[in-house]
Amino acid sequence: QWYQRRVHKQWYQRRVHKQWYQRRVHKQWYQRRVAVEYLDPAPEAQKKKYAFKCHRVKENGIENIYPVNAISFNKEHNTFATGGSDGFVNIWDGANKKRLCQFHRYPTSIASLSFATDGSVLAIASSYMYENDSQPEKTPEDTIFIRFVSDQETKPK
Repeated sequence: QWYQRRVHKQWYQRRVHKQWYQRRVHKQWYQRRVAVEYLDPAPEAQKKKYAFKCHRVKENGIENIYPVNAISFNKEHNTFATGGSDGFVNIWDGANKKRLCQFHRYPTSIASLSFATDGSVLAIASSYMYENDSQPEKTPEDTIFIRFVSDQETKPK
């Protein structure tokens, strides 16, 4: 069965991550949001879809909302991780719309994320993404971090 949805050009999708066994799709948009949508066309399933801005940092009394560059799904606990231009990785419980944890700030933007099949390890690629108008004089070296994650960090409460 095919699922098709027209998306306005304002909502360009950067990446789509599917979770087929629950017929759910996680998307990241250029609008600095993550969306959780359900493939079931039934009205009760469509009422459950939502989008949220997930990489917000308050600095000097101003809330900055950063782009989401990466998303990875943890099949073991039905949660997902997002990485943004703010340099943070967040773990989310999509079913309860809650952030479970936030890792320390990495040296620069998070370019990519990937959970191991069993969900116990998260590979985090940190790389300057040229999101600013001018490149800083010194950009941190591109680095891949391997983080062993615990159930406390990735399992819904």
